[in-house]
Amino acid sequence: MPPYRIIGPQRPGRWLVTCDHASNRVPPDVGGGALGIADADMARHIAWDVGAAGLAEALAQRLDSPAILSDFSRLVIDPNRGTDDPTLVMQLYDGTIIPANRGISAAEVQRRLDSLYHPYHAAYAQLAARRDDTVILAIHSFTPCLQGRSPRPWQVGVLYSHLDERLSRPLIARLAAEADLCVGDNQPYAGHLPGDAIDRHALQPGRLNTLIEVRNDLIATPQGRAAWADRLAPILQQVLAGI
Repeated sequence: MPPYRIIGPQRPGRWLVTCDHASNRVPPDVGGGALGIADADMARHIAWDVGAAGLAEALAQRLDSPAILSDFSRLVIDPNRGTDDPTLVMQLYDGTIIPANRGISAAEVQRRLDSLYHPYHAAYAQLAARRDDTVILAIHSFTPCLQGRSPRPWQVGVLYSHLDERLSRPLIARLAAEADLCVGDNQPYAGHLPGDAIDRHALQPGRLNTLIEVRNDLIATPQGRAAWADRLAPILQQVLAGI
């Protein structure tokens, strides 16, 4: 069973919708299918991007474009990190120690790279190369409050690298024109992370790209995900058409 899901590979749209943190699944060969933390922690944002998978699927359908979604928890190995990133395999995240990752050996990291990380990125690359004008749309979600800090005010954030702002800048402007939205400009995280999925599949090959983060309480239900997909899809198409 591959460590990813592909939806609509024959759809003709320009977009490739991606979800790097779609699943909180732990493969059976990692800690017997468990990382040693409570089920409640595995349901939290530390293990996956809550609601992001459903939003990615809904957006791909509305954009008539394919989607690729990971099928392993970011706590097993994070596909949105470079292979030399110190947070590739997290041992502590938002106050939770990950017992299965404490003192992890280089051999085990490599095994997870070979069985999960590299196959995901190989499939991602193949989908991105299906047409010359592919646009990468990465979907993530963020927790309303991280590590006891002040609540985050944004409903949605657009992340991008200074190396390519072509799609993200006009997208931010268009979303900011919505009277009821507080839009994060490279918030709640900075968008340039060398070696991450956007760097690998969009910046290096020169593909148009953007990364959208939606606050996870807004997309925790099917109704919320459908509403955000209905809202974002026409905006994305409008912005792309204007570039």
